Amino acid sequence: MSLQAVLWDMDGTLVDSEKVWAEVQIELLGSLGAIWTVEDCLQLVGSDLRDAVKVWMARIPDGVITAEALAERMFGEVIEALRREVEFRPGAMELLQALRKEDVPCALVSASYRLMIEAVLTHLPPDLFDVIIAGDEVTNGKPHPEPYLTAAAKLGVDPTQCVVIEDSNTGTEAGTAAGAYVVAVPQWVTIPEAPRRLVVDSLEPLTPESLRTLLH
Repeated sequence: MSLQAVLWDMDGTLVDSEKVWAEVQIELLGSLGAIWTVEDCLQLVGSDLRDAVKVWMARIPDGVITAEALAERMFGEVIEALRREVEFRPGAMELLQALRKEDVPCALVSASYRLMIEAVLTHLPPDLFDVIIAGDEVTNGKPHPEPYLTAAAKLGVDPTQCVVIEDSNTGTEAGTAAGAYVVAVPQWVTIPEAPRRLVVDSLEPLTPESLRTLLH
């Protein structure tokens, strides 16, 4: 087997945006009468945004805000924060640029919506990703394999010969269900060891060659 492509998650994997999400959730939901904690935020790490809105609405008193208005406010505040500044996860940019140098195709496969992804991409060199799959562009979000299967199809590659890089259990499950080898770099949650899965503390030691070795 050969490494045909690397499929990247965004939030918490490429960029350290989970803390931005947590800050916005706690402040906004609190202002709407909900009790929302860091622990609650952790439960939603890696979740599809449509599922997250349902959880948020269940905590807010009835009649305070509609789901559509909540989504618009939440997403708008996160987007503004991401446009101002993003912090890349250790080793992520170096690995991404090394893969590009060796002409290994890369896809960005995020539960975040396209507008949020575009806010992050303003901080990146152009053309690092050959394909981008946003959460609002698939029918089934992670942990369903559809996002990763869609990315592999658009790249024209076999998902079983791809490496998925993730930080959440939902994303890891999506990559595994798609048939890919998963490199998990957890930050906020614990991800167990499993077949065709490598759990690492950081992306810093990884190289294109080490990813190829995983598939052999």
